[in-house]
Amino acid sequence: MRLKSLLCACLFALSVCAGAQTTVSIAPDAASREDVKKLFDVMASREQMTQMMQQLFAQMQSLNREQLKKKHPEVTEADLARMDRESEDLIKNFPLDEMLNDMVPVYQRHFTKSEIDALTAFYSSPTGQKFLHEMPAVTAETMRAVYPRIQTEIDGALKRSEQKTDAPQK
Repeated sequence: MRLKSLLCACLFALSVCAGAQTTVSIAPDAASREDVKKLFDVMASREQMTQMMQQLFAQMQSLNREQLKKKHPEVTEADLARMDRESEDLIKNFPLDEMLNDMVPVYQRHFTKSEIDALTAFYSSPTGQKFLHEMPAVTAETMRAVYPRIQTEIDGALKRSEQKTDAPQK
């Protein structure tokens, strides 16, 4: 249940951000579609996105199971297993290639051809490749490190909201 809410919030935020980007035109010195796709290939963007999604869902799944059981004691292991399968299906069928295609004009709006070429050169270097290789682990560790703080803040906000709702109206 919480997984669906978080996923919906993330997708909504992505769509708002994507909508906000459409007002900027592509610069005359922008990189070509092929230049941007080459950068994505060097960065292993598809693989990175797949790994990050898998880690994000695994993180959310392990962190939310206990809380879900506390808030909804009626949830059975079969329900949790079904939710796990649905999450796995979502990840398997996520339109990553289409998302990467959607990202090309965003990169074209924000980076010139020379900047895309410089990024491609950097990510082709040993340091760039190490950065790309380490980012999934860094991201996963960061999520584990900050999630309790985020959860505490969200729980506090929900509690304050419930208190305001339960307080008598003047």
